[in-house]
Amino acid sequence: MSVDIQLAPVIRFEPDESVFRSAKGGNLAATVLRAGSLIAFVAILIVFSLTAPYFLSVGNIGNVLGQSAISGVLAIGLTIVLIAGGSNVVTGGIDLSLAANMGLSAAVYATIAQLGYGDATAVAAALLTGGLIGVVNAIAVVGAGIVPLLATLAVMNIVAGLELVLTQNTVIPASTPLLTALSSSSPLGIPALAYVLLVFTLIAAAIVQYTPTGLRLYAVGEFPDAARAAGLPVRRLVAGAFIASGLCGGFAGILSVSNLSGSTTGSGEMLLPVVVTALLGSVFSRRLVPTIIGTLLSTLFVGFLVNGFQLLNISSVLVSGVQGLLILLVVSATTLLRRQEA
Repeated sequence: MSVDIQLAPVIRFEPDESVFRSAKGGNLAATVLRAGSLIAFVAILIVFSLTAPYFLSVGNIGNVLGQSAISGVLAIGLTIVLIAGGSNVVTGGIDLSLAANMGLSAAVYATIAQLGYGDATAVAAALLTGGLIGVVNAIAVVGAGIVPLLATLAVMNIVAGLELVLTQNTVIPASTPLLTALSSSSPLGIPALAYVLLVFTLIAAAIVQYTPTGLRLYAVGEFPDAARAAGLPVRRLVAGAFIASGLCGGFAGILSVSNLSGSTTGSGEMLLPVVVTALLGSVFSRRLVPTIIGTLLSTLFVGFLVNGFQLLNISSVLVSGVQGLLILLVVSATTLLRRQEA
């Protein structure tokens, strides 16, 4: 009796080379984008150093840091929201109320100081104002489920209206020992605000990028479904990001009062530079995600760009155009790269 033994066909697994080509292409494109950003940064420094007088002097570098302190603090607040909500500015994290938040917080600080209260009370009032605005944003986004773009846009208009009511569209002067200290300069000619920006960045980076809370923010922003499955308090983390952003707005308001010796009526003009800085910060990171250190680099990038234009007497209209172009390029490039990786 013979037995027929039939062998099952051997199934070969051949990996799809197109997947590897796509991954390699995405990594290459991301590397080129990061390298191109750094090259552009260095090129701007070289060009302005050759054409603008005293561009790379210690005094001018200190001035750039000091002038960038307010927008840098606001951009760090927006970066925290981008990290927790995702970098898609339409459906993800965005806080358009930051500039108006700064304006109202500055008005509150100046008003409290003008009434004769001390720095501690004025600082607490400004931070409380910023924090409450962050709470309103958190309730609108997390509680009511409104898209952050629309929620923060509505809050921005409400806050701007409150600022007009408080200030009557006028500048409220203020002078306190804290404001005097913040507006002073060191023996090297570097403004105190420059040191404030650097210290604030280091503290924010230590919290956001090197603590469990910061890692959870990244997890919620990049992988929300996985974060929910892992039991992370997604809603609480997103709400906390908006509150932290609001506090940054309040702190920036204090810096604004020290820089201008009073409140400001043009806080809305800060919105575009802040959005540019926060979005541009992602191209300075390793994985094209928002980081605090990347935001500092983009703050310096935009600051040196604006400063060079000013030294060369180039119209501010062109500066706004360049900032808008940077937003378009960064959002387009990162969106295409993320789509290719997916």
